[in-house]
Amino acid sequence: MKIAVCVKQVPDSWAEKKMGSDGRLDRANVDAVLNDLDEYAVEEALKIVEAHSPTGEAGEGSGHTITVISMGPERASEAVRKALSMGADDAIVISDDALGGSDALATSLILAAEIKNGGYDIVVCGTESTDARMSVVPAMLAERLGYAQLTFAGSVKVDGTSITISRQTEFGVEEMSAPLPAIVSVVEKINEPRYPSFKGIMAAKKKTITTKSLADLGVSSQSSWSTVKDSALRPPRGAGVKVADEGDGGNKLVAFLQERRLA
Repeated sequence: MKIAVCVKQVPDSWAEKKMGSDGRLDRANVDAVLNDLDEYAVEEALKIVEAHSPTGEAGEGSGHTITVISMGPERASEAVRKALSMGADDAIVISDDALGGSDALATSLILAAEIKNGGYDIVVCGTESTDARMSVVPAMLAERLGYAQLTFAGSVKVDGTSITISRQTEFGVEEMSAPLPAIVSVVEKINEPRYPSFKGIMAAKKKTITTKSLADLGVSSQSSWSTVKDSALRPPRGAGVKVADEGDGGNKLVAFLQERRLA
């Protein structure tokens, strides 16, 4: 069984994010990390392999492989290195100057080209990236590849040539099954990502990270379908309203809510 995990390097969640004059998010001047939500995808891939490994462990001897795939600048290798230290076997970083500022459509096109070349049985993704919050790439990958799409999984079970997930909806828990190959996106509550051990960190230094360009994928230069024309900083938060309770605090609170159509 071959599993691919799509991950992204993003600005740290605590960093102040700014847009550059070119309409792109300034990534060079902030700390970059592995997307938090992608760690759940890496962990779930490891759990799938461990459940089907004769040794009960991922890695060499399991008979299965986990490849981490990321698209971004050269420094994206820093993010995939963490996934390797968690236990993934190898990684591919697609890096090309022509891909700068790619939107979800362009990103899914490039990732789909690499996944198709790799012949993976299962592709695991996080629900979304913390820098864009679009949650559309898994669905786009499924459409481009013609794979089954199982999104927002709260649990995953692989049985032979099929995969089953359960997902929480507003109407209850929904169970879905599909034949492999399939695209799966997982939610935060599905697991608790493991911390890389010292042994895992040292082993990751010896694992292969292959860097590919558009030419390596056989894809022509691909520009985004959408661009940011303008942006503005979020206005500062206004001062709150202080209500002095002089026996009529309740009435003042009701009036405040009614004025804002909240009551």
